[in-house]
Amino acid sequence: MNLNPKDWQNRYETNDAVWDAGKITTPLKEYIDQIEDQSIKILIPGCGNGYEFEYLINKGFENSFVVDYAQTPIDNLKKRMPNCNPNQLIVSDFFELDGSYDLIIEQTFFCALNPELRAKYVQKMLSLLSPKGKLIGLFFQFPLTEIGPPFGGSKDEYLKLFSASFDIKTLETAYNSIKPREGNELFFIFTKK
Repeated sequence: MNLNPKDWQNRYETNDAVWDAGKITTPLKEYIDQIEDQSIKILIPGCGNGYEFEYLINKGFENSFVVDYAQTPIDNLKKRMPNCNPNQLIVSDFFELDGSYDLIIEQTFFCALNPELRAKYVQKMLSLLSPKGKLIGLFFQFPLTEIGPPFGGSKDEYLKLFSASFDIKTLETAYNSIKPREGNELFFIFTKK
């Protein structure tokens, strides 16, 4: 099942985004809190309602960007953050995005993609990351089903998918997941080889 922008638009208009936690989740908040260099260029693909972006901007990470397929979540961000630079809020297909980023934050974007696109995702991340850039975030850890999103996966699958192109720094069950996701998330830090 390949979802198009209209499908995603409809999901946001009907509040059918079951993975939306309504705020930044603890694993990402705690990771961001330990970043010292606020000048790095950050991307959040498939940002949805963009709570991570809002948190980053409020913490002084002014070189942060989001991209989403659907207009509604970007509009939601604009309403919550009226002083935000509109150039940082991109409505586009992630796979058509250009640029170079020091850090890309993964939060429920990967699990929303058709699993057939996972190898393409890895290649696109490589092309968007600066030398020694980092891809960090959370992957769901539950059996991969044909019905989704969200689509699951396992640590072994993710290792096979990413290890040729990335140094795997961390890929472990998140110890600080929010309650509904406890035991079902892998926190990861991958650096571009």
